[in-house]
Amino acid sequence: MDCRVLSVQSHVVRGYVGNKSASFPLQVLGFEVDTINSVQFSNHTGYEHWKGQVLTADELQVLYEGIKLNNVNQYDYVLTGYTRDDSFLDMVVDIVQELKRANPNLVYVCDPVLGDNGAMYVPENLLPIYRDKVVPAADIITPNQFEAELLTGRNMSSEKDAVEVMNLLHSMGPDTVVITSSELPSPLGDQYLVALGSQKRVTADGTMVTQQIRMDIPRVDAVFVGTGDLFAAMLLAWTHLHPNDLKMACEKTVSVIYHVIKRTITYAKEVAGPNRRPSPAQLELRMVQSKADIEDPAIVLNALVL
Repeated sequence: MDCRVLSVQSHVVRGYVGNKSASFPLQVLGFEVDTINSVQFSNHTGYEHWKGQVLTADELQVLYEGIKLNNVNQYDYVLTGYTRDDSFLDMVVDIVQELKRANPNLVYVCDPVLGDNGAMYVPENLLPIYRDKVVPAADIITPNQFEAELLTGRNMSSEKDAVEVMNLLHSMGPDTVVITSSELPSPLGDQYLVALGSQKRVTADGTMVTQQIRMDIPRVDAVFVGTGDLFAAMLLAWTHLHPNDLKMACEKTVSVIYHVIKRTITYAKEVAGPNRRPSPAQLELRMVQSKADIEDPAIVLNALVL
């Protein structure tokens, strides 16, 4: 059976962000991907110039209506990322809930994009919608530390705090929580950032078990755009392929990101020339060139089971 994903994310003409970052890797791994473009921009907004259009909640509904009228609204997964508009976000949740009524096994993977490093970069009125509507509808969420703290109202300064925050997020709805990056101290030193994951599942005999992991990931001195979107897409893929093994799913996900970033930074430095900072265009993810790594990533970073 085909595994079909509905991905509602940004689209850019040039480069890799949102749907452009998620579709190719998912397709390479055998998923059918139906995309709704929440925006259509010339390029991501980290460039000096960008132009484009934004899809409204009404336009989103019209597109979904068309899919529904043809009775092709059967999905195994829904994937969503960055949204700026409250009515659009509300409409996404309505669609997810309708799709879940049609297929109770549907898995909703949500990257609750709110901000980073202590600052929100979406309007503040989105926080209560994420907290009260989106996260409860989600099955897998991929917040960063700041987003996890906002959603739970708790600060994280130790691994113990992080586990508490992940358990709180579980209690809001999702069975799988991955905190994609945090400033928690790494035993490997300050050149590493810490990612954490937690998965609750029911075993064959009906007992609830939780697997919790941490990963220490080397920092890279460059700004990449689209890596969060790639992370959520790859977590969708690898949790599908390793449904009861969060450790393996996270190792493969993070390893894909590592290979793509490594290839990108090598290329960007080469084209920028010695002692010059690469431009946003030169730092676009080397996605197509990483096809083999996406399909079968060599595991370069191991997860530790807590």
